[in-house]
Amino acid sequence: MSNNLPSYLSISTSATQDLAQKIDHLQPDKYAFLVDEHTREFCLPLLNLDKSLTIEISSGELNKTLSTCEYIWQKMTDFGFSRKSLLINLGGGVIGDMGGFCASTYKRGIPFINIPTTLLSQVDASIGGKLGVDFNGLKNHIGLFQEPNAVIVDTVFLKTLSAREFKSGFAEIIKHSLIQSSDQWDYLINTPFEEINWETLIPRSIQVKNEIVTADPKENGLRKTLNYGHTIGHAIETYFLSTEKPLTHGEAIAIGMLIENKLAVQSGILSSNEEADIENYLSEIYQDRRKIPSYEILMKYLMQDKKNDNMGIRFSLLERIGHCAYDVLVSDDILKEVLK
Repeated sequence: MSNNLPSYLSISTSATQDLAQKIDHLQPDKYAFLVDEHTREFCLPLLNLDKSLTIEISSGELNKTLSTCEYIWQKMTDFGFSRKSLLINLGGGVIGDMGGFCASTYKRGIPFINIPTTLLSQVDASIGGKLGVDFNGLKNHIGLFQEPNAVIVDTVFLKTLSAREFKSGFAEIIKHSLIQSSDQWDYLINTPFEEINWETLIPRSIQVKNEIVTADPKENGLRKTLNYGHTIGHAIETYFLSTEKPLTHGEAIAIGMLIENKLAVQSGILSSNEEADIENYLSEIYQDRRKIPSYEILMKYLMQDKKNDNMGIRFSLLERIGHCAYDVLVSDDILKEVLK
């Protein structure tokens, strides 16, 4: 299994020991931890290393902005960071995305290590080298591709998560199963959530994503299948971000998968039986029943999706469980009918 994981990623039973070895190998002139208020309190104490240089930002997608990057860049400047310094990103997807972006652009690029502390970041955000920040309410609008020097995945950090955050990450495992691993999907639907073997499932899900991004690093083809559920899901997530009750990423992606499956059925791509099976499973795991925004509001966000071209909005849609098509143009009539 480990041979099929990214070369920079290690499944760890001691994050402290593995991080110390990575630091010793890189020989930085100094290093700092990037944390938010949650990972500072619950995760940083789990690492028995020098923590004298720490950059703390506020948690949440709302703070994944260029202004927060300016704060991080200023702190690195204040610490006297050179091109041989190291940034260690300890947190979920926001920390990893933004910390990697800041490291990759500071003095044209310094080394960085990601220690993902959420299920979402362990199985998804930490693999593939996508980095970036939100811009004027548009998700991941500014960014670049750059693989970290190392990613250390240790399930000990998952014990710090709420049940809601845990299920947020689970949505990406479901996505990986549906687009490329029917065997993993069979395991999920036949195993009660409380009995899932995470020690086995997390490496397997990482492997699925790694196989895809290795084949298509810059998202010219196959990697677009990872956007299944995300075209609609990102629009819904962005809309609720500015409300009193934001959705987690996974909750939004679960809704996105449900809606995009309906687009696939209406477009004659996916069978209604498989669509119903997926809907039944997702509805058991994710039980938020709030009303999604109107067609007109969603279209405002969908028109900004990075996969679009001059022909229209491009979707990644299931053809069957375990296989996903990409660059699918959905007619305006079908899109309007399903969204309304």
